[in-house]
Amino acid sequence: MNKYLRQLFTAVVALFVILGLSSTIIMAVRANALNNDPRNARSLYHQLGAYRGAILASDGTVMAKSEPVNDAFKYLRTYSNGPLYAPVTGFFSINQTADRGLEASRSMLLNGEADSLIWQRAKAMLTGATDQGASIETSIDPKLQQVAYDQLGTRDGAAVAIEVSTGRILAMVSTPSYDPNKLATHDTKAASQAYNELSAGQNSPLINRATSQLYPPGSTFKTIVASAALETGDYQTDTKIPAGSSYTLPGTATQLPNAEAQADGVNGQISLQEAVAWSSNTAFAQLGVKLGASKVSDMATKLGFGSTITIDGTESTGTPMTATASTFPSDPTDDKLALASIGQGDTTATPLQMAMVAQAIANNGKLMQPTLVDRVRAADLTVLSQTKPQTMANAFSEDSADKLTTMMESVVTEANPQLAIDGIKVAAKTGTAQIGTDNSAIDGWVIGFAPADDPQIAVAVLVHNTDVYGSLAAGPIMRAMMQEALQQ
Repeated sequence: MNKYLRQLFTAVVALFVILGLSSTIIMAVRANALNNDPRNARSLYHQLGAYRGAILASDGTVMAKSEPVNDAFKYLRTYSNGPLYAPVTGFFSINQTADRGLEASRSMLLNGEADSLIWQRAKAMLTGATDQGASIETSIDPKLQQVAYDQLGTRDGAAVAIEVSTGRILAMVSTPSYDPNKLATHDTKAASQAYNELSAGQNSPLINRATSQLYPPGSTFKTIVASAALETGDYQTDTKIPAGSSYTLPGTATQLPNAEAQADGVNGQISLQEAVAWSSNTAFAQLGVKLGASKVSDMATKLGFGSTITIDGTESTGTPMTATASTFPSDPTDDKLALASIGQGDTTATPLQMAMVAQAIANNGKLMQPTLVDRVRAADLTVLSQTKPQTMANAFSEDSADKLTTMMESVVTEANPQLAIDGIKVAAKTGTAQIGTDNSAIDGWVIGFAPADDPQIAVAVLVHNTDVYGSLAAGPIMRAMMQEALQQ
């Protein structure tokens, strides 16, 4: 081979190597980035032209499905009773990536691209049938979801209900809500306008207030301080602790008062049970300082504070649905610890987190992993996966849980009889958190479970920026949800 032939041969080989490398980079290394690039029209047509699987409630009610349409995209995503289920479903839009709800966390299954659907894809290709995504069967109880939604009405707030023994989420409502159908339209201009309107401002309806918004939990946090005290072995329900009509925060001149005279105790002392029943700020502020930040923080951590909580999905199924980490201050000074111990100051929580606290107390101290999906089925109804209950932590002993239950029952029987349900024992803890720079507004809370002697459902309700106590703002909503769940 002469010199020129060798040079030509070398050049041809080099070009083949370059071609191979570029093809490999495009088809493998950069495949996901290119597929997700908003300029990739082919990817857009592929996604919207796929027969996306349905999202179903626990009784088979269709929350989201794909409808055949006579346009270039072939299928339109539709949402029945969209605002009711929006915190659960999320949305699937022509010009916005699904980034929330089950549309995001189970996206790969819904659009049929998950590895677990490879045989279904092959079967569809061989038979010429329409390739369909998997359907997602959730744990949501439509009637319970509707009651919570109707009760919250036009108020800014959230409600969560959890099955005590399993961690299954039975209801998850966030208000104000939005209609995913407005984002699913194939009219790109209308979809873009709807998204811009919905996403504007800090109070966007797109925010799932049950999982993605932090609020001061107020006196509902006292259940965590009480559990930390019980776990030391030095406190019982009848143990007397310091209270009084006011308490000067350590190192300051700030006076912390009580909302009720009964919370003051007698001669500056009150039993732990009465402190819970009447929500004594002075008692729990002093108790938190006495226990120390480490004990309170450790209990909060066992119950989920400080960690992002995965509700559904994995990286292999889409974008996992998570709850923002609730917070308890790290190494606070005693004045800040006192405030944090009554759910104020630097203590913040999501409604889901506080529902989990109620669930753990109801479940003998065992905190369950919250879940939203019961099972996933292929188009031929084959079960691809089934969710099994998982324990997140054994937060405290059964004995402590029993004592907490007794104390929370007294919240209803002694201080808030309007929360009682005929024939059913209810355990609850109300909360009223001062918000705003001048403490002129309130976040109204309640957490609880029922029946207290055989717990089935745990509930947390938040009404943001209200002007009445949590027992009045959130309490009736919890009661209505419990009545629906227990069919009373």
